[in-house]
Amino acid sequence: MTRIEVTITREFPHPLKTEFLGKTLSGPFTIPSGIVTCSANIIQRVFDTMPEVGVLTTKSIGPEPRLGYREPILTQYEPGSFTNAVGLTNPGADRSAELLSGLTIPADRFLLISIFGGSVQEYVDVARKLAPHGDGLELNLSCPHAKGYGMAMGQDPELVREIVAAVKAAVDIPVVAKLTPNVPEIGDIAKAAVAGGADAICAINTMGPECFTANGHPILSNEKGGLSGKGILARALECVEEIHAAVDCPIIACGGISSAENVRTFQQAGATVIGIGSALIGLTTAEIGNYFRVLTNDLEQGTEHTEPLVRYDVDMSFKPVTLESSERVTDDIVILRFKEKVPVKAGQFIFLWIPGLGEKPFSALTDDPFSLVVINLGQFTNDCMTLEPGIEAYVRGPHGNPVAPPKEAHIMAVAGGTGLAAVFQIARDYGNAEIFMGARNESRLYFMDECAAISQLHIATDDGSRGYHGVVTELLEQRLAAMSPDELSALVFYNCGPGPMVRAAEAVERKYCQPEQIFNSIDYWTKCGVGICGACDAPDGRRLCVDGPFLDAEDRDFQKAG
Repeated sequence: MTRIEVTITREFPHPLKTEFLGKTLSGPFTIPSGIVTCSANIIQRVFDTMPEVGVLTTKSIGPEPRLGYREPILTQYEPGSFTNAVGLTNPGADRSAELLSGLTIPADRFLLISIFGGSVQEYVDVARKLAPHGDGLELNLSCPHAKGYGMAMGQDPELVREIVAAVKAAVDIPVVAKLTPNVPEIGDIAKAAVAGGADAICAINTMGPECFTANGHPILSNEKGGLSGKGILARALECVEEIHAAVDCPIIACGGISSAENVRTFQQAGATVIGIGSALIGLTTAEIGNYFRVLTNDLEQGTEHTEPLVRYDVDMSFKPVTLESSERVTDDIVILRFKEKVPVKAGQFIFLWIPGLGEKPFSALTDDPFSLVVINLGQFTNDCMTLEPGIEAYVRGPHGNPVAPPKEAHIMAVAGGTGLAAVFQIARDYGNAEIFMGARNESRLYFMDECAAISQLHIATDDGSRGYHGVVTELLEQRLAAMSPDELSALVFYNCGPGPMVRAAEAVERKYCQPEQIFNSIDYWTKCGVGICGACDAPDGRRLCVDGPFLDAEDRDFQKAG
């Protein structure tokens, strides 16, 4: 599919102001709970760069930390339509309170904190802890796939009224009830929520749950998940109309909305705030900002330039691959080689899915034939240590952005641990490269001959068992200190590995070169691969899977937005 680029430049502030629960907001949009704005880092970046998003909704937060379900957590069953089962992943109320307390909330923005509980008292306890840090609380009464939470409570009008009333009595900020569409009469649930004191209604959460398969296997680790995106648009509109007819309060509408026409239709149906969720899948942070600017312009001008920006071309399908060999490097590192070629470009990554075990993202060590390096960090990677040749697995992707060094660049690839897999193909494909490889000891080094064949190879081990005795960043600084200003100006750095190593490498590189020459890929936790779950957030609020995986140290997108 051909991407259509539409860019609208708008000076802050813009004119689409919205009155909502006592605040005059800079824009009429929100991003629904559990989509994109799932961390304090991302929320702050949206606050700072996207005034069109007047309401910032957090991920649902419960009384205790929850790891949620294992990957896969998201699948696309047709373009623009998705099923997800994340499992209410969150750090718990106490830690969330700490994180949210550090936010700087602009006066014309509204922080809506989504909460859940397994009982009335749990809702109240979470509400009391989080209320001081937001402008309102959204009660998740509608999650369709977490047993004992959400929809299980939200289908009972009396229990909805009781939960809302208890939370209202415990806090002094507005309360919004988020409702499930999986009821015969959503208007009755809305009436119960308002009877309990709800200041607004949010509708709808995902529908379902449903199960979708690939290659004969259920895709989601939970098997069933909630439906979102274009497939639930009609039901969402129906629910908003029913709620508007039943109660007199502000409505946050969400469910498959993607175009200016959709927004107008939901506003005519009674919505005050419009939630845009699945339409953001696959978009970089800069593209999301542009999406909301274009959407705002469409609403002002009566045009329709927004819908072509939606990534209906995102490919989340799985392709089979057959394991040909498994080479053990050391006790916790293995190289898996497959028979097939996978068309992954330098800098991109893929997901490896083994039905029954789960899926994880990996940089491809090589693309033809496809190979990857696995380090044992958990249940899935532990299972990979003992995979037998001949097993059929599946890959999806590639995801992320290929690197694009300048034509005459001198590439400096700095890798620690399995980070070599992310930079080897860069050095191989672009040439004129030096690879700096670091490890604790010689036994943890791999692919050295292949690296030496395509680059000038520098090796450092902490114990001195191979190459330089010390950390790889010390070896890097020695090399940079010996280079002339002209040589330094031609360098482009690609750093990949554990966070401390990457940050140390960048600190060294900044002493000799400019931030625009430096690109970092840190091993953040990546779960969905298409920018929705927010698990791979960087400290500056970018998401590794769509903004990276190599993030520029200059952060040019933020400078443009600001």
